[in-house]
Amino acid sequence: MSPFDLAGLKEKLNELTKETEVQDFWNNPDRAQNILKKKKALENQIDRYERLESGFNDIPDLIELAVEMEDEEEADNIAVMFKELTEELEILKLDTLLDGKYDHNNAIISIHAGTGGVDAMDWAQMLYRMYNRWADKKGYKVTLVDYQDDTEAGIKSATMIVEGENAYGYLKNEAGVHRLVRISPFNAAGKRQTSFAALEVMPEIDDDISVEIDPADLRIDTYRSSGAGGQHVNTTDSAIRITHIPTHIVVTCQNERSQTQNKDMAMRILASKLMELAEKEHKENLKELKGDFSLITWGNQIRSYVFQPYTMVKDHRTGAEVGNVGAVMDGDLDYFINEKLKQRD
Repeated sequence: MSPFDLAGLKEKLNELTKETEVQDFWNNPDRAQNILKKKKALENQIDRYERLESGFNDIPDLIELAVEMEDEEEADNIAVMFKELTEELEILKLDTLLDGKYDHNNAIISIHAGTGGVDAMDWAQMLYRMYNRWADKKGYKVTLVDYQDDTEAGIKSATMIVEGENAYGYLKNEAGVHRLVRISPFNAAGKRQTSFAALEVMPEIDDDISVEIDPADLRIDTYRSSGAGGQHVNTTDSAIRITHIPTHIVVTCQNERSQTQNKDMAMRILASKLMELAEKEHKENLKELKGDFSLITWGNQIRSYVFQPYTMVKDHRTGAEVGNVGAVMDGDLDYFINEKLKQRD
């Protein structure tokens, strides 16, 4: 088996179990729910390890029995069982790499169209669909927060929260510039077009973590949802735009039912952004954050998606590549995500 601190996990589980038994445990429902979520995740991890350990331990006895009985069918079943156990072990190994401070948290994803006009906005929408498909395959819940579509095609930007165990741990390395090469459907001459879109990924901060934001540092605007709207956004004046003046960070939310709900969601996302930024800048206090952090650093692309003249998706950090671009666009991203996790910066 891979290095796995089973004793340490059981000790953590024991500590969390003791917390749930305290008399005033439910006095803070948000904190209580968070503890129960962590407890359930630990129980699942321990159960997975023990089931795998038991499965591998049973195999020698099963082989011996199959040999004694000269049962070829049972031998085939054992081979299938061993293959399945090995695949599960690889998944468990990857999960042990998710040991960052916020890896177990939900993820907040923002997709922004880059250079390339309508093609870039169409590409941003394709990425939005791709990550939704990936989340669906993983059994994660996706909550749309903001969706700025274009009158012609595609989206200018979109923000969504991906909820589920290890969502941030899996998605954190997807942050960066994604490059598309294809014959443009918007070009009458049928020329090959290169388009770019950027992905921001940050952890959603747990409710039990307090982030103090000075109200004097905020400018809050209300506006009517822009773009075609449709099923994605409300068309009332309930949309909220919050600007954090010291850093110029802007957060918008237009998908909740009321202005108050949109404001609460926008503040949650702003808190997550500021917390992540403070850690990246090695600041102990949010008040120390000064400067223009509103612009996305484009830099070099992390991955290229080529539709023509051949089909290929290649990650430029790990060298991982596949030829089935259609499957990738349908959410088959685990190969790229896992290869980057194995790389361990």
